[in-house]
Amino acid sequence: MTAGNFKIGNETLIRVMDAASAHLRGLLEKQGRSEGALRIAVIGGGCSGLQYKMDLVDGPRDRDILVPSNRVNVVIDPKSALFVSGSELDWSDDLQQGGFKVSNPNALVTCSCGESFSA
Repeated sequence: MTAGNFKIGNETLIRVMDAASAHLRGLLEKQGRSEGALRIAVIGGGCSGLQYKMDLVDGPRDRDILVPSNRVNVVIDPKSALFVSGSELDWSDDLQQGGFKVSNPNALVTCSCGESFSA
């Protein structure tokens, strides 16, 4: 983990489901980052106005929120945390729409691709 001025959050911010945890642990180990984390950010764009951006990182940066959940770590910047609070992160092996999926109770509108939302 990188050192810095970050906060520790809990699963009321985001909860990682079993399939997502297993897949994320595998990705981190493959990259030699077993202590790493998944960064989730909310950025402008997509067909509904906002979309998720996800990256594997070594750890939290300054002002981030670190959420340990289901044996993995998720890091979120404070602005994105406002949009994802109460969300669940899952994994789907679906051929066309597979990947990490965020179930977000704050999303008022979601697009058919499941990658974009408005809050």
